[in-house]
Amino acid sequence: MIGRDEGSRLARDELAEPEYGNAEPSLIEIIYTRIMEWLAEVLNGASRALPGGWWTLAPLLVTAALLVIALIVYNRPTRRARRRGALVDTDAPLTARDHRDRAEEHARNGTYGEAIRERLRAISRELEDRAVVTPRPGRTATELAMAAGHALPEHRDALNAAAGVFNEVCYGERAATAAGYHLLRDVDEQVQRAEVNMGPTP
Repeated sequence: MIGRDEGSRLARDELAEPEYGNAEPSLIEIIYTRIMEWLAEVLNGASRALPGGWWTLAPLLVTAALLVIALIVYNRPTRRARRRGALVDTDAPLTARDHRDRAEEHARNGTYGEAIRERLRAISRELEDRAVVTPRPGRTATELAMAAGHALPEHRDALNAAAGVFNEVCYGERAATAAGYHLLRDVDEQVQRAEVNMGPTP
C-alpha cells in the first residue's frame, strides 16, 4: 500500500513528464484568454445594461466597426496627399510651351478645367526648366507653390493663389471659370519674367 508521501512524490514525478509541460498554455495564449474573457464580461455587462440586450448592442458594434474602417480609409496617406493638393506632374514629355498651347486651346473651347490643369503644368515645367525647383515626380500644386515661393518670394502670394485655384477645381467643388484660368495665365507670365536669385529649391 502506497502512503500519502509516496503518492505525492509519484504524482509530482508524473506531472514532470514532458507531455504535461507541452500541454501547458504559452504566455501569449494565457494573455489572449484573459483578454477575451475580459472582453466577454464587458460585452455581456453592456448587453445587460442596454435596453434590448444583444439586439441593441450588436448593431452599435457593427456601426462602430464601420466608422473605424471609414476613418482608416479616409486618412490613408494617398488620400491626405490628394486633399492637400492635386498632382501637377504629367507622364507626357511636354515642354512648357506645349502645355501653354494646350491650355489656350482648352480655354478657347470653354473647357476651363482642363485649361487650368495645363496652365499649372506649364508653370511647373517652366520652373523646372529654369532650375527654380528641382524636378520631382508626385509634387502637388501646394508643394510646387511652396518650393517656388522660396526662390521667388515676390511671387509667393500669386503662386499660392494659382495652386489654390488648381486644387479647388481639380479636387474641390468649385466650377472652373475663365477668371480662374486668367489668374493662372497671369501667374505663368509673371514666372516667365521673374529673375531668379538663388539655386534650385527641392
